Formats: sequence, C-alpha cells, structure tokens
Amino acid sequence: MSEPPADASDRHVDETILGGRPRFTKHEVAEAAGVDLERAEQLWQAMGFAHVDEDAVVFADADVAALRALVELVSAQVIPTELETAVARSLAQTMSRLAEWQVGIFRTLLGEQFASDIPTTAQFAGAILPVMERLQNYVWRRHLAATAARELAERGDDGDERVQVIGFADLVGYTRLIRDFTELELAGLIDGFEELATGVVAEHRGRIVKTVGDEVLFVADNAADAAEIALTLNEEIAAAEKLPPLRIGLAQGTVLARFGDVYGSTVNIASRLTSVARPASVLVDRELAGSLRGLDDYRLTSVGPTKVQGFRGLRAWAVRRAGG
Repeated sequence: MSEPPADASDRHVDETILGGRPRFTKHEVAEAAGVDLERAEQLWQAMGFAHVDEDAVVFADADVAALRALVELVSAQVIPTELETAVARSLAQTMSRLAEWQVGIFRTLLGEQFASDIPTTAQFAGAILPVMERLQNYVWRRHLAATAARELAERGDDGDERVQVIGFADLVGYTRLIRDFTELELAGLIDGFEELATGVVAEHRGRIVKTVGDEVLFVADNAADAAEIALTLNEEIAAAEKLPPLRIGLAQGTVLARFGDVYGSTVNIASRLTSVARPASVLVDRELAGSLRGLDDYRLTSVGPTKVQGFRGLRAWAVRRAGG
C-alpha cells in the first residue's frame, strides 16, 4: 500500500510512481481486497504510513493488489498470522530507506526542477523507475540466493538461533564532526565510511546488518573472518585521509536472527566493548578470545575486567596482528 500524496500538486508524480490513479477510500480498498478495515489499518500503520481520513481517496489498484497478496500469503501459511504485521513493518523499514535514497537521486539530478517543475519530475520518474526496479530485483535475488545457500549449509542449527561473531565499528569523535563539518562534508565522510566498511566486510565473508550514521553492525560466521574484518577496517581507515579512527568491539555467542536484524546478549556485549575500546583498537570478549588464541596470525592482550553498564566483571582482550 502507498502513502497519500502531500497535496494535489504532487498527484501527477504520485500517479506515475504508483502506476495508476488513486480511486479508493480506505473502506473501499479493504473491501476490494477482501480484508476487514481494522486489519487493513493495522497493516497500513505497521508500514509506517500516516492516518487516512474516512473519505480520503488515496488508494490505487496497486494498494488493493498488495493487500490481497499479503492476505493470500497468510492464508497459505507462508507467513504465520501472528507475524503478519511484523513482516509488513520489516519490509517497510527497508523500503523506506531505499525510497529516501532514490528521491535524493532525483533531487540531485533535477536540481531546482525537482521542486518547481512537477511534469518534468514525473517524466523523469517514469523513465528511471523501470531501470531501478530491474536493478532492485537483481540485487534482491542475488542476496536471496546467497542467504538461502548459507541457510542450507547451516540447516543443522536450531531455528533462528546460531553461534556467530557480532561486530560494531564506531567512528571516533562523531559528535565533534557534526559540529565542525558542513552537511555536505559530513555526507561525504559517512558515504566514504560506509563504502569502505561494505567492501572490507564483504571481502572477508561477513555481512553488514545495518549502518546507523557513525556506526556499522556486522556479523561473521567464524572467529578468523571477524578478526580480519576488524583489523582490516582499522588499517584501511588509517590509510584514508579524511576518516577518523574507529572503535571496534567483537563478541562471539548465540545470536537470534530475526527479520534481517540480530538480537541477544552477544549483540549487547559487542556494543558495550565498542563503547570502551580505545581509538584504532579492537576489543573482544572471552568466547572470541578463546577461539582466536589457537590461531598464529593474532596476538591477544588482556585488558582485565571492564566496567560497562549491564555486565559485571566483563573481561576483554585487545586483538592485534602477530608481530604487529
């Protein structure tokens, strides 16, 4: 389902993007999809869209088709009923960020025309959207294939719980950067950081779970890959001209993977270790230190019990390359 346009002047662009003219109220779209109104509104809110007035005609045929498709997946037990809104919410969060990025591209390419010339904006959207749609489909299928391959290889695991290494990489002094940099400079810095992190994590068989401004959360399936990601990140950052150093925390243990995110005490430990790590350093917990201790490529130095909120007597080790 789609969010209603802000005003009538945007309707031409909205129709181009939705592929049709809005012609339904919320009662009509629910009836056409064969869903009661309360359920339709719950899904609408789960997707992060604003409240719609009773008589607002803001829904198109695409909204009916989307609502009907979701209901069919639930009816076929592909999606459990109790997870219906969670699935909608997770999908919406991913798509919302993608949409923000794409509109940013429109704004950059069109300049002043983006705000002042609605027909030109609509024409541009109509030309570029099919290309973006094909690219999105390709990237999605590639990631789906890679994720399916991992799941099949790990099919002995117990449901969504598995043992992994969780890592956080945090830019040092981000608050100062916000104060001292212009918005354009800050955007360039964040883009550079995300590009570097994405490349390093992928090169060493890890996966980025999410990025939040100055921080990257990633996972790796074994200790050596996680250590290589962390140490290489620090080395690459040191070689970059304009990027500040990183603090990195790693923890190994049972992780709950759910809707593309990760949860559990292992995640919390990695986050806490990151908060106390020194600039350009990597701290690991007891479990990961034990896994790395038998590998000749790394040197571990105990930093003793670490005082962090929520964990009493948490022990940490600094990781460096052997001979470094």
